[in-house]
Amino acid sequence: MDRTERFYKIDNLLQANAVVPIGRFLEELEVSLATFKRDIEYMRSRLNAPIQWSKLDGGYSYSRSSKTEQQSLPGLWFNSGEAYALLMMQALLSEMQPGLLGPHVEPLKARLRAVIETGNHPAKDVENRVKLLNVAARSVPDQHFETVAAALLGQKRLRIHYYVRIRDEVSEREISPQLLIHHRGNWYIAAWCHKQNAMRSFSMDAIQQAQLVDQTVKTLPQKDLDNFIGKGYGIFSGENVKWAKLKFSPERARWVSRELWHPLQKTAHQGDASLILEVPFTDSRELIMDILRHGRHVEVVEPPELRWEITTELANTLSRYTGNDPSQAGTSRTLKNGD
Repeated sequence: MDRTERFYKIDNLLQANAVVPIGRFLEELEVSLATFKRDIEYMRSRLNAPIQWSKLDGGYSYSRSSKTEQQSLPGLWFNSGEAYALLMMQALLSEMQPGLLGPHVEPLKARLRAVIETGNHPAKDVENRVKLLNVAARSVPDQHFETVAAALLGQKRLRIHYYVRIRDEVSEREISPQLLIHHRGNWYIAAWCHKQNAMRSFSMDAIQQAQLVDQTVKTLPQKDLDNFIGKGYGIFSGENVKWAKLKFSPERARWVSRELWHPLQKTAHQGDASLILEVPFTDSRELIMDILRHGRHVEVVEPPELRWEITTELANTLSRYTGNDPSQAGTSRTLKNGD
């Protein structure tokens, strides 16, 4: 058996017996005394395993003293593959929200690194070679993130000061957090807003203050939360669901046909190799951004109002470069997300 398997075996023997004689270890592990002692020392120093030697009993055991800080943790022994996966997950999460878990998982990371180093590659390779590029990500202060997360998991109500960017003003709200969402490099909290008496999503970076409130929290059924997130397009929610029908050029269809724009999307390949993509939306803002990034390779077929919004946006954009002043007719929109 390899070294990681021996660690598992040593742990199993110590868990099942009050004291395990050296002779039994050597018999079960089929290794020399020198190799066994190196394994025990490694588990003590690198994996923080509370293994003690009893001269009186002539064997090893797990320390069960109330004064011992480190206790045996069955279930936290990983093989190198599992440790790689966990370290990779931690590295990705750290990229999404730097500083969020650092102080809390550092002891676990130390153990994971130690397990990985029993294999063929240094643990540092995982952290150095896994990168998540968060383009246009907006940072969230750690203290606000932890307060919101604590309210969410502890089912507490929050009072927040929220910066409404579209109106350039700060609004005070009391919310009951329901879901924490990471979308396009940014964090959002989906919550019941007691001011609006409805579900809203709030951008975490726009929360200027957050404090727990000793008031009854409102908890929504999972079905309602699924409907809130799933009906609209992107981070936007709402009840007035419409369907956008988009036609992509044969060239761009090679990419879009493999993309997931919405869980309920419909796709159809055309005879000329173009692609028809249909997606639901309740608010056009995020959808328009995704449409415009494809430029001349996409056409809005329907609905007419979305086609008009795209036409107006393109005309206004062109006027920036040509100096023309196109006629603009503003569209009214009911804000559903943080207002």
